Amino acid sequence: MEASEVERYFTRSDGTYLFARWGRPIAPIVFGVEDATLGVVKGALEAVCAMAGHEMAETDPELGTNVMIFFFRDWTELLDVPDLDRLIDGLTPLVARLSEAEANQYRVFRFDREGAIKACFVFLRMDEVLSAQPAETLALNQVVQSILLWSDLAFTDRSPLGRLEDGRVVLRPEIGALIRAGYDPVMPAMSEDPSHALRLAARMQVAQGGAQ
Repeated sequence: MEASEVERYFTRSDGTYLFARWGRPIAPIVFGVEDATLGVVKGALEAVCAMAGHEMAETDPELGTNVMIFFFRDWTELLDVPDLDRLIDGLTPLVARLSEAEANQYRVFRFDREGAIKACFVFLRMDEVLSAQPAETLALNQVVQSILLWSDLAFTDRSPLGRLEDGRVVLRPEIGALIRAGYDPVMPAMSEDPSHALRLAARMQVAQGGAQ
């Protein structure tokens, strides 16, 4: 992947560059699904964290849980979740905006003082499109989009997932390599400098060379 392409994944629609990765172990909780789906979601989290070389934990010492994933049928259901308005600023107007746009997903990130991700809230309105996806595909897609702070345009044209000849859906190799580069210990947890993309591309090339 060329540096210019790497840069595109973290350049937002307003033209600014912003990269951030998790600065603490991920401690997830999932709402609105059966136990079988819960296992699929946590399995996807474990797989992506292992690939990135990042840790998971049972609890976060500050927040208790720092990844909250909500499955529901209507955006207004979020208004009935106890204390959610204390976690999400402007929850009521946000719900109104997402309902009007007929959105089926939304993610909210929180950051620590160094700019690293410290929490992520994932909201999934299970419309016909999302309901038609296998649980494994839906879970992997959401986890990948939560493991880094991607551009809001990063996956509008192409999913981070690909399909093998046998029909299995997997993470595209170049996206996996980009995630691993982002979690390389020599890289910063947050950057607003577009030259950061050059360093990411270089780390990807080093890793590729070592794998050959």
